[in-house]
Amino acid sequence: MIQIRTDWTREEIAGLFDLPFTELLFRAATVHREFHPPEQVQLCTLLSIKTGGCPEDCGYCSQSVKADSGVEATKLMGVQSVLQRAAQAKDNGSQRFCMGAAWRNPKDRDMPAIVEIVKGVRAMGLETCMTLGMLTPKQAEMLKEAGLDYYNHNVDTGPEYYERVISTRNYQDRLATLQNVRDAGINVCSGGIVGMGETREDRVGFVHTLATLERHPESVPVNALVPVKGTVLGDMLADTPLAKIDDIEFVRTVAVARVCMPMSMVRLSAGRESMSEATQALCFMAGANSIFTGDKLLTAPNAGDDSDAALFTKLGLTALKNQEPMRDRQARDAILA
Repeated sequence: MIQIRTDWTREEIAGLFDLPFTELLFRAATVHREFHPPEQVQLCTLLSIKTGGCPEDCGYCSQSVKADSGVEATKLMGVQSVLQRAAQAKDNGSQRFCMGAAWRNPKDRDMPAIVEIVKGVRAMGLETCMTLGMLTPKQAEMLKEAGLDYYNHNVDTGPEYYERVISTRNYQDRLATLQNVRDAGINVCSGGIVGMGETREDRVGFVHTLATLERHPESVPVNALVPVKGTVLGDMLADTPLAKIDDIEFVRTVAVARVCMPMSMVRLSAGRESMSEATQALCFMAGANSIFTGDKLLTAPNAGDDSDAALFTKLGLTALKNQEPMRDRQARDAILA
């Protein structure tokens, strides 16, 4: 019986990274099969409901006002426009509809429209996820009352490397929002980006941060940096060996996340459009069991529905239909309580 632990040490996590690749994949696959149907992958759709103009200086982001990426700032989409896109996502087989707004934090004047969007998407039978930047406890409570299922707020990287990527907020700001979300009773979605020039030690710190939270995130997206021209990291890493993380090291990161957070949905996120089918297959073998579908992730390109369908057919994978194991256990625990 595999135990769910929140007391992982950095040394233990580093030891997992150092395992022979086949041994690490075997351990990750063993953990995965105990808690998840190995042939099923959750399909999610991500929509930018407010693009560009963000005052943060995240070095990877094309939506920052500090970036010269050509992304134009837009206003918050209308409720009906968002609901139309959600209906399309459901028709394409998505289980969860994720919505992102390029804000440092939502203003109180934005909350009524956000609440109506959440209610409308939920009424379609889709799971809802929002990523709006930092949240106050009051805003988190409003989203909970609206029925929000998940809130995404990535820690991005390990604590030591964080200040080399972002200066307009600190690591504790990230963790504070995650706590506000958790205290409100909303499920947590939190992961990060690899391939930003960080070391393996930084990737150990990234996994350690999430795996030692009082409760693991229900979803853990693992992104490979998409270097965008005009962003700090995109320009710094262009045409260098650091511009793309080694495929095997990326799979190792997915596998270590799976071993350390057995019940979480580990999402293969940004950067997938440039991965080979073999690399994606290894990620699924290593415990990734969630992807974003569609042609775009906010402003970054994505593999696309047709490409994903062809890959799933080739690998014998199907879309997840049932509730995620962690939420299923929460429901059982609530009944027993």
